[in-house]
This record gives sequence, C-alpha cells and structure tokens, in this order.
Amino acid sequence: MMLVKKMLNGIMMKEITIKELADQYDVSTRTIQLKIKKLGYEWDSKESIYRYVGEESEPLDVDFSTLISKNSKMPAEQKLATSEVAASTSYVDESESTSTSSSKASTVDAIDLLLQSPKERSKRVYRGFYFDDDVLSIIDRVPKSYKSELVNEALRKVFKEKGLLD
Repeated sequence: MMLVKKMLNGIMMKEITIKELADQYDVSTRTIQLKIKKLGYEWDSKESIYRYVGEESEPLDVDFSTLISKNSKMPAEQKLATSEVAASTSYVDESESTSTSSSKASTVDAIDLLLQSPKERSKRVYRGFYFDDDVLSIIDRVPKSYKSELVNEALRKVFKEKGLLD
C-alpha cells in the first residue's frame, strides 16, 4: 500500500521515478501522470514539486494503488515498444518521461518517441506562434526541453502526409 503523500514525496525527493511507479503498477508513465493530475496535483518544474490545485481537501491519505484500474494497461506490444525506447535512452530523466501510447495505436512513430525521449538537436530558428488551448495543453505535457522537437515532428509528419516533405 502506498499513500499519495508517500508517493509524491518519493517523487519530489527523487527516491522513486514515474517510470518505476509505472513498472510497479504495470501501466504506462502517462497513466501515472494522469492519475496524479486527476487527484488535483500539477507539476511545478521550476521547483520540482507537485502543487495541489484541487478544490476539495488534499487526498494525501488515499492509497494510490486503488486509483490504478486493471483496464488502464497498455497492450503488450506497446509496453514492449515503450520499454525499448526507455532502455535505449537511459540518459533521459525518467521522472520527466511521458508516453502517449493509446489502445487505438499499435505503432510508435517519431512523435511518440519524442514524448518518450529527446533527439539530437538540429540547427534551429526561433519563430513565435499562437496556439489554441487544446493543442497547447498537449504541448505543455512534455518537459520544456522537448517542446520544439515535438512541434517539429508533429508538423513534419503532417507535411510528409501531404507530400510537402520527403
């Protein structure tokens, strides 16, 4: 049994990672992050802490394992792909790793890989753009250092589908 307060303190004190929790409960890292968010917590990357922003009383004494349903498991092939990516990119801070694999998708593309790990950076030019809230909420899920890679890969994928890029 792991209470929410013990789990959050463990993450903040770097005693346990999101990846280790995901492995322990046999779910994806994204599932763990979503469960924490549903409890009313937001990650403050500047201070490396979870802040409670919920409206009800803080659920510190809730057993976290009761929040993980057996239906939230990834298909075996996606779990394998996620673990292969994690194994091949051991330099990534696993507490910041994310996975957006869903039960609908059976392949891992460049965008999924970027959500899981960083990529060699190419020469870049800064441009500012306005984003709609729904798109921005997805971009904001990844750590700051991966945002440009995610946007580049998402646009590259669309441009290739349209025949604008090889």
